[in-house]
Amino acid sequence: MRAERVLTAGATAGLLGDLLLGDPRRGHPVALFGRAASAAERVLWRDHRGAGALHTALCAGGATALGALAARWARRSPAASLALTAAATWTVVGGTSLGREARAIGAALAAGEVETARARLPHLCGRDPQSLDADGIARAVVESVAENTSDAVVGALVWGAAAGVPGLLGFRAVNTLDAMVGHRSPRHRRFGWSAARLDDVLGWPGARLTAGWAIVSGGRPRAALTAVREDAHRHPSPNAGRVEAAFAGALGVRLGGTLAYGGRVEHRPVLNGRGRPVAVADIERAVRLSRRVAWLSLAACAGARTGWAALRRGRSL
Repeated sequence: MRAERVLTAGATAGLLGDLLLGDPRRGHPVALFGRAASAAERVLWRDHRGAGALHTALCAGGATALGALAARWARRSPAASLALTAAATWTVVGGTSLGREARAIGAALAAGEVETARARLPHLCGRDPQSLDADGIARAVVESVAENTSDAVVGALVWGAAAGVPGLLGFRAVNTLDAMVGHRSPRHRRFGWSAARLDDVLGWPGARLTAGWAIVSGGRPRAALTAVREDAHRHPSPNAGRVEAAFAGALGVRLGGTLAYGGRVEHRPVLNGRGRPVAVADIERAVRLSRRVAWLSLAACAGARTGWAALRRGRSL
């Protein structure tokens, strides 16, 4: 079996595994990586960008190297390579858990249980739930679904198509480090700089693919494209802004505005100002759009990998 077919079959199996099983409640490899990265931070932390760069290099480089060694070992057998790719894909993508958490919060809001929704929100994002009313929680959930569709699913598929198992593990390692140290808290303003910037670079292609499929498959292509063109560049994140603007236009809602995050208040630009405020029902619509985008992205990545392999074989003739 050719390498591109192994990758496509393995990534498809991994995405199906995530759909059917979600994340394990205990012993998730990403959680284990997070604990190792926290231990490394306790040793390496200095209020300096150089120390943070070393931390990022050791943690992300270690995960990527582990993936490269495993891929080299599995190369002897197509079945082993397929199983490794499936396991790595299932490990790094988190679309099903994302959808479950979003729906659980939506169900609590629909039942009028705002305190329950507040208690669950930190499982999904880093917002301060105590500062949010029901509408604010619903908006935060939709924004998190949009951003994490790129971070937790599409970006990993892109780098898996580009670099196989090392790409899958390396991307998720960097994304996890950004979530841990990449925010602008006093402790991590300098130390987390390299993780945040590397996450911006690696997340660039996945964010654009996510936004593109949201525009195409969201039901409001003109509104979504307009929102991306007019508003995405005003967001502080070069990647999240594009994805959230595309989802806002596709769903016909207004995202952005004031939020509390990491102990500070941010006044972010409004995305798709022509849209209406987010309603609880929009959470389910966002989850469904996220799932469509994930499967379309898998097809696009598989097609790109197959086309590139065919082009290389043609050049070698």
